[in-house]
Amino acid sequence: MRLTRVHVSGPLAAGQPCTLRGEAARHVVRVLRLGVDDVITVFDGRGAQFYARIQALARGEVQIVLGEPCAGEPESDLRLTLAQGVARGERMDWVVQKAVELGVTCIVPVVTERSVVRLDAAQALNRQRHWQAIAVAACEQCGRTWLPEVAAPVPLHAWLETLAPGGLRVLPSLAAAPLAALPPAARAVQVLIGPEGGLSPSEADAARARGFQAVGLGPRVLRTETAAVVALALLQQRYGDL
Repeated sequence: MRLTRVHVSGPLAAGQPCTLRGEAARHVVRVLRLGVDDVITVFDGRGAQFYARIQALARGEVQIVLGEPCAGEPESDLRLTLAQGVARGERMDWVVQKAVELGVTCIVPVVTERSVVRLDAAQALNRQRHWQAIAVAACEQCGRTWLPEVAAPVPLHAWLETLAPGGLRVLPSLAAAPLAALPPAARAVQVLIGPEGGLSPSEADAARARGFQAVGLGPRVLRTETAAVVALALLQQRYGDL
């Protein structure tokens, strides 16, 4: 039987007591109906994972004690960065969730000229926290012990300026050469996906000037969230562990 997995900020060590609070505690008690002496697994998001036994239940808290370490699912050798044009509501949530399941290393929400979503500083911080929580839940579900970083939303041009020369960079585009035309080997790939309205011509030119190569994902126009998942899956198949 697969044990419930919960993310706990590290460092973790065998015999260490921990307290689950907030959503983690609520999920364990109210959703899963676990109680004293039930066993779960906890991971720190940096590769460490342990069995843990529930010691006590208090109001809004679950007291646990860590047991022996246990192996998690291996990470892909491919370091994948997804720069995703900020999409509306559940679309962006879905992209974050599926990107984590597909082994992405880092997610960078980028604000573009055609982005429908506009965020002030406080909203951007709240959205980053929300998306990071989705990434945590996705790791708990899919078995990953390494937690991908979800960066703060940043203007596309500002993010492009931070990129050093070199590396494989992919920009899905219609009427472009298929992904099979990319180099046969890569250890790290950056993928740029536009928002619902796509990138503007000047943004696409700026991306190409930073080394992004146009690749095709088939003959049909894909929604932004579909394009992200298809691109990540194909790249993992070609260079990673699918």
